[in-house]
Amino acid sequence: MAKNINIGMIGYGFMARTHSNAHRKVNNFFDLEYRPVLKTVCGLVEAEAKAFADKWGYESYTTDWKKVVEDKNIDLIEICVPNNMHAQVALAAAKAGKMIICEKPLALNVAQAKEMVDAVEKAKVPNLVSFNYRRVPAVTLAKQLIDQGRLGRIFHYRANFLQDWTISTDVPQGGMATWRLDVKAAGSGVTGDLLAHCIDTAIWQNGSIKCVNAMTETFIKERKNVETGKVEPVGIDDACTFFCRFDNGSLGNFESTRYARGHKALYTFEINGEKASIRWDLHDLHRLQYFDHRDEGIIRGWRSIHVSDGDQPYMKKWWVPGLQIGYEHSFVHQIADFLEGLATGKPARPTFRDALETQKVCEAVLTSAKTGQWVNIPS
Repeated sequence: MAKNINIGMIGYGFMARTHSNAHRKVNNFFDLEYRPVLKTVCGLVEAEAKAFADKWGYESYTTDWKKVVEDKNIDLIEICVPNNMHAQVALAAAKAGKMIICEKPLALNVAQAKEMVDAVEKAKVPNLVSFNYRRVPAVTLAKQLIDQGRLGRIFHYRANFLQDWTISTDVPQGGMATWRLDVKAAGSGVTGDLLAHCIDTAIWQNGSIKCVNAMTETFIKERKNVETGKVEPVGIDDACTFFCRFDNGSLGNFESTRYARGHKALYTFEINGEKASIRWDLHDLHRLQYFDHRDEGIIRGWRSIHVSDGDQPYMKKWWVPGLQIGYEHSFVHQIADFLEGLATGKPARPTFRDALETQKVCEAVLTSAKTGQWVNIPS
């Protein structure tokens, strides 16, 4: 009989849906010692919190996140709210001895992130940051191939994350729907929202980043603020491009924008090594492209690996070979790994400390863009 883990969900937006769905499905497919129970959801508007609770099967709802953290019946706090609330909720949850899963980026800045790391490590509570793309099976397979040495020495890592939803001047900033455009709530724009994913995956696959050189642009300088009704300056970055050096000597090239017309969520990466290369595309997320120079010349070329077989990451838990899975399954895998970590005592990653490294890179990128200089990543 699996042991129940009572979930307190802070937030009821898009990410709260993905996490709630994962909690509901994980035990149907993974054999685990723990079983999530959707206990309480918290949101700003009572009627909306109630509707979310009813739809997803939470036992109760509230508009006061502190009550959720203080509830002795809650074991795990899920932080799925705007970035400016991550620290206060996480610090309170750690003090209360709760396990924590936090949406990315970890914090608004490095100083805040360090405080959060210190808090969870002092409290010795299990913690995880939701960089879910690590757990797309094709991305996990790419990590395995790198670790096996199949690519040999790595020369290049390049990634981009492109969207187009903020091009119109009519898109406001602030409020529940467009808080990502409000620097006070988000901390940064595409750097923290999109490039943080690329950076986390890159560090995981290719090791630490040593230094960065970046440029950013805010194309629309003023937007109406939903909460004040006034036209106010825009403080977030609409686009960011940066170069970097990794500790292993390889070079990196990263780009993100919300001004790439025709792209809703184009996340790709390519890694070039002395022996082989790999590339992946979120729009074709169940496939990994692989090129091996050691193949016989007359048949040498890019091959498309359909990641659906039982010997590939996570896939034996799902359907028969040849049938693919999607975006939502990365969150199921995340919860499965977190719960497995509780059982084995080997924490799932990225932990808060792991995510601090990504936070340092994001902050260095923004600093470089302001100064026009290379910036070293602090240890």
